[in-house]
Amino acid sequence: MATLDSKIPSGPLEKKWEKHQFESKLINPANRRKYTILIVGSGLAGASAAASLGELGYNVKCFCYQDSPRRAHSIAAQGGINAAKNYQNDGDSVYRLFYDTIKGGDFRAREANVYRLAEVSNAIIDQCVAQGVPFAREYGGLLANRSFGGAQVSRTFYARGQTGQQLLLGAYSALCRQIAQGTVEMFPRTEMLELVVVDGHAKGIVVRDMVTGGISAHAGDTVVLATGGYGNVFYLSTNAKGCNATAVYRAYKKGAFFANPCYTQIHPTCIPVHGDYQSKLTLMSESLRNDGRVWVPKRKEDCDKPPGQIPEDARDYYLERKYPSFGNLAPRDISSRAAKQVCDEGRGVGPGKLGVYLDFAAAIARLGKNVISERYGNLFDMYHKITAEDAYQQPMRIFPAVHYTMGGLWVDYNLMSNLPGLHVLGEANFSDHGANRLGASALMQGLADGYFVLPYTIGNYLAPHGAKKVTTDHPEFKKAVEEVRARTDKFLAIKGKRSVDSFHRELGLLLWEKCGMGRNEAGLKDALAKIPKIREEFWQNVNVPGEGEGINQSLEMAGRVADFLEFGELMCLDALERRESCGGHFREEYQMEDGEAKRDDEHFAHVAAWECTGVDSKPVRHVEELNYENIKLAVRSYK
Repeated sequence: MATLDSKIPSGPLEKKWEKHQFESKLINPANRRKYTILIVGSGLAGASAAASLGELGYNVKCFCYQDSPRRAHSIAAQGGINAAKNYQNDGDSVYRLFYDTIKGGDFRAREANVYRLAEVSNAIIDQCVAQGVPFAREYGGLLANRSFGGAQVSRTFYARGQTGQQLLLGAYSALCRQIAQGTVEMFPRTEMLELVVVDGHAKGIVVRDMVTGGISAHAGDTVVLATGGYGNVFYLSTNAKGCNATAVYRAYKKGAFFANPCYTQIHPTCIPVHGDYQSKLTLMSESLRNDGRVWVPKRKEDCDKPPGQIPEDARDYYLERKYPSFGNLAPRDISSRAAKQVCDEGRGVGPGKLGVYLDFAAAIARLGKNVISERYGNLFDMYHKITAEDAYQQPMRIFPAVHYTMGGLWVDYNLMSNLPGLHVLGEANFSDHGANRLGASALMQGLADGYFVLPYTIGNYLAPHGAKKVTTDHPEFKKAVEEVRARTDKFLAIKGKRSVDSFHRELGLLLWEKCGMGRNEAGLKDALAKIPKIREEFWQNVNVPGEGEGINQSLEMAGRVADFLEFGELMCLDALERRESCGGHFREEYQMEDGEAKRDDEHFAHVAAWECTGVDSKPVRHVEELNYENIKLAVRSYK
């Protein structure tokens, strides 16, 4: 078993990051242009990192599969971004944000990384305001805040229901400035298909031009992956259809450890599934739970009645009943399981009885329709376009859906993988959220990693190793290019009878049933037995039409689904081995008498980091112990 060195600095918690910044190695400004950094992904983490490193003078190449960095999936984030500014004077602080995040993650995250995240959160807001991000403001001009799940203070900054879009435009403007100055070269419509490792170090990538079909290699002094999460392994999720796990999974197969893949987040506030024809789901921001009240009928007999005909005393506001201290702003994992429970009891609403109500009647009566429209108008419009229902007149119907993944490639305090030279940012790494992410913390982590962490820590790798230059003439690059070409040719040559989408849907349904909101040993073993059979049929019977040259979306999806068919097995294996319930990982065998998650701190207060040993052989499970020096492990309660 390998020893995982997290490189957490010594000293008091509140001084660790400052100490680490001072002790980190520096690159002379005149020498930075000699280093080439390859950044894959141009969402908040990737764009902010590319802009910041370009500003410092490094030679940066940034790759994205979208036609513009503006279209990265960060644009879909709605509700807000957390920071410990305490503008509301309601008791917030860096330490409280740190504690809320650790507790929200069910005590399964590193103290030092989470404290650093809370510490730099305030600088993120200052940075974005300076860029012109149009955060909501109060009448007097001060920045406004609202609350999100798992917190009893108002610390979330927002731009109506478009916060991710506005933050991404800020990062994009900074990126464009560096592109114009020549420090960043942008490669849109380009998908990474392989990581190149030379003498044990990540030194390049192989990509496919999604317009021409051309396959090429790029060499650099270090590789940065900022490619998001793997939620689309479930087929139906709130992620954009293009979101995939190929970049991180290619890195895993080349030696990077994958940490906690079973930690997946189910968001409680999504538009319910409408039918078998759907290809994705739509998020309704958690911010809606500031003013919306979640309820279902108390009696099964009332579930088919219009909500307006169900009197107040016949309604079960179950989150307010079960979690009075937090009410409708209980954390996502808890709120999602509570919704599943009432639906399992037969009290769900809408088609298929897989839905609960999110009701704004009381807020509209108290504040007026105009105020609610100012806060959430674009979300209400989106809901109306999808459902043809007016949420100003009747409650929204919502149900949990896959939204985010807390697992990711293992990284140390410098955000570098166990594979030297490979840095991983944002949702693509595992570092900050434990077993459950609190709302409005994803944007915070992505921008923290890109603007304020990696620019300081990347020198710790480049200073001692950057002088070892590698070009694409190296045999490892030629080997990687040939492997990608062979894989492409293999997809096109199968000429089977089933579409790529049919395999993806089959895998996703299996994972949702066996490794979704509720998991148990029998179900996980069943999934582990079925996934290899689905994968085997895929490689024998998939039909990928078209050619390798030019635009071929079926070919793109085939590569992504092929990786999902391997990764899904790793996810179920991790869920099976973690014999406890914590955060978004809910093993039905391990729960309290009241149905809450039951952790096993004695045996599982650690990070599980998996090492690939081949497709058909069991990966090796490594462990990084989580040591809590500043907080006390406790039963997570929001009651």
